[in-house]
Amino acid sequence: MKNTYAMPPYKIKMIEPIRLIGKEERILRLKEAGYNPFKLRSEDVFIDLLTDSGTGAMSHFQWGALMQGDESYAGSTSYYRLESVVKNITGYQYIMPAHQGRGAEQVVIPALLKHPGMIFISNTHFDTTRAHVEIAGAIALDAPTKESCETLKFHPFKGNFDLIKLEDIIKSYKKENIAGIIVTITNNSVGGQPVSMENIRAVRKIANHYGIKVIIDGARYAENSYFIKLRETEFSNKSVRDIAKETFSYADIFLMSAKKDGLVNIGGLIAIRDDFELFRQCQTRIVPMEGFPTYGGLAGRDMEALAVGLDEALSEDYLAYRLDEVKFLGDRLREAGVPIQYPTGGHAVFVDCGLMCPHIPYDEFPAQAVTNELYLEGGVRAVEIGSLLLGRDPQSGINRKADQEFMRLTIPRRTYTFQHLEYVAETLIKVYQRRDKIKGLKFDYESPILRHFTSTFTPKN
Repeated sequence: MKNTYAMPPYKIKMIEPIRLIGKEERILRLKEAGYNPFKLRSEDVFIDLLTDSGTGAMSHFQWGALMQGDESYAGSTSYYRLESVVKNITGYQYIMPAHQGRGAEQVVIPALLKHPGMIFISNTHFDTTRAHVEIAGAIALDAPTKESCETLKFHPFKGNFDLIKLEDIIKSYKKENIAGIIVTITNNSVGGQPVSMENIRAVRKIANHYGIKVIIDGARYAENSYFIKLRETEFSNKSVRDIAKETFSYADIFLMSAKKDGLVNIGGLIAIRDDFELFRQCQTRIVPMEGFPTYGGLAGRDMEALAVGLDEALSEDYLAYRLDEVKFLGDRLREAGVPIQYPTGGHAVFVDCGLMCPHIPYDEFPAQAVTNELYLEGGVRAVEIGSLLLGRDPQSGINRKADQEFMRLTIPRRTYTFQHLEYVAETLIKVYQRRDKIKGLKFDYESPILRHFTSTFTPKN
């Protein structure tokens, strides 16, 4: 391993055994799972890169904080500790926890709708966000920068909005029909790519001109802030915490799956800058959906761990290592010719399976096919981020075609070593070397909502 990668700023204190089951057993387990890695049992997975959501390791400070949880139903001291941390980071006035990010979405997104058929615009909606928009009777439209589609070319901020497209959508649908602009940081669907502060400022300026609310979908806001520090000269001498606070200053609402940059196994957040009326609406909605506003589906101990984790995730030593372990895996794959979204993002390496397997049509899901082969080859579980995840158009019922057919190798935080990632690279390179023999998939069962989670498949002949 080259010495160009940051050292882990921690030492290992507790371990969890993993094992690689035999090839024949892996073949059987994947068939039983309907060729959908989501349906595999974790005990049958050797290295699990399905998601970074709630799969990381907590620090001993967080484990100690768990013991201080106040489990009072209302007015828990653990809530007020969490509220203080979130207010300090964001500068926002109204804070409510949720059980996870989609819990926050189901409370806030419908509260922003004044009538059916309104529009949310994002640099790219991720799966649950898009689903909650559509379930609420609204329409999710994306305006990603064109550079996000140029997989093999370097661009420092592939997560950006296409500002011209953003404004064209507003003009086309009329400002009174736009429910909000969602800034996803980092932009997961295009490769965990960062959004620049310059772009965020420009989005805010457009939103101000038309009187539209800005929502930050900030599950990975700390990683995005560190990218800004590294890649925007203006911020090279600023702290990640200060960069994050400026980022939040350009939005009205912050929604977070805290299972990412909160460094916890469960949790989500709703933060509202100063809109008391919206806060009241969300407060009313959260009670039947998530729980009382001062616990929102979380135990007191979970709020304590989150309060600690939010601060730990802003450590620049930690973030330097976090981004470098992703880069390490990406570098190994690029050296072997595997096409990935370049540069690597903050939480995962995205393999462009459309380029890797051009013989597989988009509606036979090339990234899902490669994901299955990766498990069969070496017990590594990844996830499809392409046309399968994108789903069907709710009006026409036609399969949407993703701009890229990505397989996401998602790296849990503070969990795997460089040696584990080296093994992942070696396993995927073997799959890449026989890529011409990989076959597409057809549905056995297609779930009507968020189909990638529970659908089952059969390999094409």
